Amino acid sequence: MPAALPSFVQLIEVGPREGFQFEGMGDPDRIATHRKVELATALAQTGLRTIQVVSFVSPKAVPQMADAEAVCAALPHVEGVEFTGIYLNDAGLARALAVSGIAIKAELLLSASEAFALRNQRRTFADELAMQRTMADAYRDAGMTIDTANIMAAFGSNMEGDIPVATVLEKIGALIDIAGEAGGAVTHVNLADTMGWANPALVQRVVDAVRSAWPNLRIGLHLHDTRGLAIANVHAALQLGVDRFDTGLGGLGGCPFAGNRGAAGNVATEEVVFLCRELGIETGVDLDALVACAQLAADIVGHPLPGKLLTASLHRPN
Repeated sequence: MPAALPSFVQLIEVGPREGFQFEGMGDPDRIATHRKVELATALAQTGLRTIQVVSFVSPKAVPQMADAEAVCAALPHVEGVEFTGIYLNDAGLARALAVSGIAIKAELLLSASEAFALRNQRRTFADELAMQRTMADAYRDAGMTIDTANIMAAFGSNMEGDIPVATVLEKIGALIDIAGEAGGAVTHVNLADTMGWANPALVQRVVDAVRSAWPNLRIGLHLHDTRGLAIANVHAALQLGVDRFDTGLGGLGGCPFAGNRGAAGNVATEEVVFLCRELGIETGVDLDALVACAQLAADIVGHPLPGKLLTASLHRPN
């Protein structure tokens, strides 16, 4: 149902992690470690408070993330800024816990598409549930309390097509139960449009269904622009009162296992900031500084990025 626009929107910058991971598939040396740190350092000066920089995943599967520990070791300390990473299993979590320089988040994750889970992580639904219980135990053993559930392919899958809303709710419910078993309590659910299937009507339908089932959960969205609707989906979500988005500067990103090579990546951070500014919503982010970072990212990857504001005027004439 329609809600008031949020007064403030939290942005989680995922470009340095998801973007470089996607860009470097098959070539672990394509993007040098010091350039990853250069971009993360610049982003920390824009007003962004959370910047996702690495994945602790198999170097064989994702070679561009083989230097995750080296990146973390070189990150600066910036007051009020958290650098984070992701880990899809207990081995990845153990690597993350062994390094300094990043904030470890106690999160669980399931895919709403079994076909995608098999392709992305080589796990069935049953395998995924078992792994999330293992992760929950690992968080508990580390003294961490789970508070976030992530659902991948929440709006559709290239392998299966439409995903029933009931399946999304089932997966959220399973993660809530697993978190509870480990002494945690899910307060936030992040719905990922991993392959860019969402549209504004579907965003409303899924968000409304989650809110009806769990009225107190805070909902965040991770939106891809594969089919050109990401910013429209952000606008639809804002009208529903959603106030948390994962974004990638310049449109960096994409899923290496989604079958969308060459497609646009995440919704561009600067475009979300610009939209919020036009709607009177605060983000705390300096748009000019952010666009400069997107231009730096384009230089690092060596090709133009899909973000539309990299060459557009950001300000109205007086």
